[in-house]
Formats: sequence, structure tokens, C-alpha cells
Amino acid sequence: MEKKKTKKEIVKMLLNNKEITIDDEEELLDLLIDEPISIDALKEEEKNIKFGDRIADKITKFVGSWTFILGFSSFLIIWIMINLYMLDNLDPYPFILLNLVLSCIAALQAPVIMMSQNREAKRDSLRSKNDYRTDLKSELILEELHDKIEKIEKNQKEILKLLESRKK
Repeated sequence: MEKKKTKKEIVKMLLNNKEITIDDEEELLDLLIDEPISIDALKEEEKNIKFGDRIADKITKFVGSWTFILGFSSFLIIWIMINLYMLDNLDPYPFILLNLVLSCIAALQAPVIMMSQNREAKRDSLRSKNDYRTDLKSELILEELHDKIEKIEKNQKEILKLLESRKK
């Protein structure tokens, strides 16, 4: 009795440009059809996420919201108003302390946002690989279906010829 080859063995044969038999090809197609090939990129990424990454994502989400923009704009206006009218120019023009605060916030925000974007790029790469694998599987299945339809058409033509020859 012939031993069935694994998907890995058949793929190695394909990669090494070795001839594969029709049985091997059908086994590979059956394995691909029966096995789910797609993955959930978000779930895969969630398995490896660290505490710092979660914080970076939350900060990025908040900093990119209208709540932050409106709140921070209000903070700036209040700072300027208090400084000009209540504190008798404690932070004199051009608001040196305010510039320092804004620079510090920008210096901290930029790397946090970049960390979040890098993780998003990795997630997109994983999705892209998943799409490729799914497309490859679909292509193989379509090729198999196309071959089967051609065989059916050929058989139907032969049946029609036989029927026509019997009528005569």
C-alpha cells in the first residue's frame, strides 16, 4: 500500500521542480480545501501585544480624537487668558513656559504615535500575507474546478455523439 504524502512533502516537490503525479496534486488540493488557511490578523497580533503597546494605542487613539483637539485648544486659550489677565504676565510674551510645555508634549507624543503606527504596519503586513495565502488557495481550487468542468464538457460531447450516432 502506497504511503500518502503530506502537504509539506508535496509543496517541497513543487518548489524543487520535481514532477508530481496527478494523485499527489489531488492530495494537495484536498488538503488545501479541507484545511482553513486564513487567519484573523487582529487575534494573532493580540497574542503578542505588550502592556506598553496597549498604552501607546490608547494614547494614539485619544490624541487623534476631536475630544483631545478641542480640550487642548481650550487649555491653550485658558492658559493665555489666565496669564494675560490674572497672573499679571507671569509667563511673559511670547509665553516661554507655554512653549516649553508644548515642546515637551510634542516630544513625547511623536514616539508614542510612531510605536502605534509601526504596530499597525506589522498588522497590515500580516493581513497582506493572509490575503496572499487565501488567494493562492482560491486559485488552486478554481483551477481544479476548471479542469473538472472541462472533463464534464468532454464527456457530454462524447455522450451527444453517441446519441446522434444511434439516431441514424
